[in-house]
Amino acid sequence: MITGWGRVEQAVSLAVAGLATGSMPAPIARDSVRDEAVRKLAAVAGERGWSLAVLREVAGLEADLFFPGGPAEMVEYWSDLCDRDMVAAMLGTTEPRLSQRVRQALLLRLPADRAMRAATRSGLAVLATPCARGGLRRSLMRTVNAFWQAAQDESEGLTYVTKRLTLGGVYGATLLFWLARGQDEAAMAAFVDRRLAGVLRLGKWRARLSGRSAPPRPASAHSATA
Repeated sequence: MITGWGRVEQAVSLAVAGLATGSMPAPIARDSVRDEAVRKLAAVAGERGWSLAVLREVAGLEADLFFPGGPAEMVEYWSDLCDRDMVAAMLGTTEPRLSQRVRQALLLRLPADRAMRAATRSGLAVLATPCARGGLRRSLMRTVNAFWQAAQDESEGLTYVTKRLTLGGVYGATLLFWLARGQDEAAMAAFVDRRLAGVLRLGKWRARLSGRSAPPRPASAHSATA
């Protein structure tokens, strides 16, 4: 029997796997009023849940009108808002290395904040339900894209796709680790370092394999007659 948390883990894994088959979701309609309302809800959502009743209580009697799609829409919007906060925080980075900019973005997106972790855990449970209609996959895709935006990566074509799929796997594993042990900043940073180091090792291995498997270059006229 799969527990509630087990369903969340399974849903995250499936959503990460689904990144390869989905197109980039449409942008979310954003405005400052919705931002303020969902921030107020997220501050208490870990204890009280993502519901329209709680939203009305903390953000005003008509706040539910901002999210006609209900709890799933609220969680998806909040995830997008967290992505925007992360991108804004990265604007002033002077780190020259792309891998380290990605590291910075991951740690900014998943801080050692108890209320944020609790709200995320509760929100993932909402997005893992069938009524969310793909909300978890859409949120993960937006977040992964936001990481590369924050890291100022300008890849195009196949490289663009490959990088996002690779980081999707890293983020999915890091997200689950953060939910379980994210209060420990040192452990969190070490986990991110291990995941990124693994990606770099895999990239080097693929490059070597590609080099070995390349067809031999034809002999030049000079070497043929030497």
